[in-house]
Amino acid sequence: MAATYNENQIQILEGLQAVRKRPGMYIGSTSSKGLHHLVYEIVDNAVDEALAGACDTIVVSIHPDNSISVLDNGRGIPVGIHAQKGIPAVEVVFTILHAGGKFGGGGYKVSGGLHGVGASVVNALSEWLVVKVHTEGKIHEEKFERGHVVSPLTIVGDTNKTGTLVHFKPDAEIFETTVYDFNILKQRLQETAFLTKGLRIELIDLREDEKHHKVFHYEGGIKEFVSHLNKHKTPIYEEVFYGEGEKDGINVEVSFQHNDSYVENVFSFVNNINTTEGGTHLSGFRAAITKTLNDYGRKMGLLKQADNNLSGEDIREGLTAIISVKIGEPQFEGQTKTKLGNSEARGAVESIFGEQLTYFLEQNPNVAKMIIQKATMAARARDAARKARELTRRKSVLESTALPGKLADCSEKDASKCEIYLVEGDSAGGSAKSARSRQTQAILPLRGKILNVEKARIDRMLESDEIRNMITAFGAGISEDFDVNKLRYHKIIIMTDADVDGAHIRTLLLTFFYRYYRPLIENGFVYIAQPPLYLVEKNKKKHYAYDDRELEKILEEIGRTGISRMQRYKGLGEMNPDQLWETTMDPETRTLVRVDIEDAAAADQIFTALMGDKVEPRREFIHEYATKVTNLDI
Repeated sequence: MAATYNENQIQILEGLQAVRKRPGMYIGSTSSKGLHHLVYEIVDNAVDEALAGACDTIVVSIHPDNSISVLDNGRGIPVGIHAQKGIPAVEVVFTILHAGGKFGGGGYKVSGGLHGVGASVVNALSEWLVVKVHTEGKIHEEKFERGHVVSPLTIVGDTNKTGTLVHFKPDAEIFETTVYDFNILKQRLQETAFLTKGLRIELIDLREDEKHHKVFHYEGGIKEFVSHLNKHKTPIYEEVFYGEGEKDGINVEVSFQHNDSYVENVFSFVNNINTTEGGTHLSGFRAAITKTLNDYGRKMGLLKQADNNLSGEDIREGLTAIISVKIGEPQFEGQTKTKLGNSEARGAVESIFGEQLTYFLEQNPNVAKMIIQKATMAARARDAARKARELTRRKSVLESTALPGKLADCSEKDASKCEIYLVEGDSAGGSAKSARSRQTQAILPLRGKILNVEKARIDRMLESDEIRNMITAFGAGISEDFDVNKLRYHKIIIMTDADVDGAHIRTLLLTFFYRYYRPLIENGFVYIAQPPLYLVEKNKKKHYAYDDRELEKILEEIGRTGISRMQRYKGLGEMNPDQLWETTMDPETRTLVRVDIEDAAAADQIFTALMGDKVEPRREFIHEYATKVTNLDI
């Protein structure tokens, strides 16, 4: 019998109750990602003070209990009584959604935290929060628990400083984990410091086992950001372009430098928010760099009249660039603030950047020549790649190119229900083909280690049989032919052995996806299978362990005596089809890890360090992380 549905089922969630009921709506998730997001919300408020010219230092501390404090030397949140609410303004900020100084009225000219929910959401999702405001010669303090006031605003001392200290402890009732990762915070805070020229951000870890202290302070701003991103690469010229200006109330900063790699890394920001999907400011940048370099090349005879124009893709090969704009009233497409929609931003970036790039090329003719030479080589490679791509493009019924012979395809035609396993080796491929659900699961065995695409241009990459087979199977094309709507599988699952070789193959595949199929990662289509490392059998019951810790836990639970079989799987090929199905391929019981890009700039550096030409960055990486490695085969 259906449950009664009437007026009594309509709930009204007052104030911050809604945040605690549906935290994902406000911070994305209650996983580690959401946990770290709390810090960014409070830091962004302090950065807004810096953008207003009122703050030059922010100190973020991780305390031994995994609580967080954020201290700034800004003006201090106002403490006077709010006319509408009749309570102190600081209490309004921390207890009422959509309240703050960012909706007009002259509080902030530009701001990253546009919705006014940051401080109140952090308060709602914290076990406790204390705010101390230094202003007007006094220290004002207010305490909250799970969003509710437990100690009203009180003067607790005198001061000759100004600023705000927010100290909070995330609520273990809400979050899956309350343990902060120093490196995740370090990446984000360093990026924030690069984007806010002159701002000093300190990150202090006070936990006993983790004590670290990092200071980020860049007078060169995004120019230093570009140098930082290129530090593991080989720039083709020494100068880093930097230009800034203002038009129609929009402040524009652009910096770039080419390196000898074959992929572009262009990062765009609006009011320090990373617009991962680009938008009008990125369109303005691309239009300006393409037009300006082609115009200069023709004018100086570096491009012959008979030549075609260099494409934007050719010019941006090996480009590392940052576009940062500050806008009073930004309009974002979608809730996630990842794509800028302001039409005037395109004109501002195109005009300011185009003019300053023209001056830069005229003053640095050798640099201009090197950029155009690299772009010309890229154009030749692109022509060769186009011919190679024709072998991988999904053909119509009238054409002859078929799917790869090694592919065991599924019968389902709805891509949203289909998945493809990229399996290491023919042996494991055979087991997987026998184990799979033929309706929805396709299997593509890969022979050995694929080409390291970090060191290869697209034309050479497309000469690789294994890579061509993957592109053909996916059906979405590649490079300028790419169309995500033609993708034949909405789960692309990397399934490799649980050993060092398997990890290397997985890394090579992830490099390929990151460099040439990033939209597949961004749309959540790429996964990593988690095959077990051990099988323990006792009393005819099988137990699978995915690492040494889980094995120990199983042995403690079932007892160490009377075990009839204990096996460590060196490879997927050691499993029979039934075992592979129940542990790794059955949607009801398997564990899949979705590949996500938390920080694109950090991801780029990791791929360059581990997969690029330079040995030293790899050595540094090994030295830093050697003590943290697990499951290493010796």
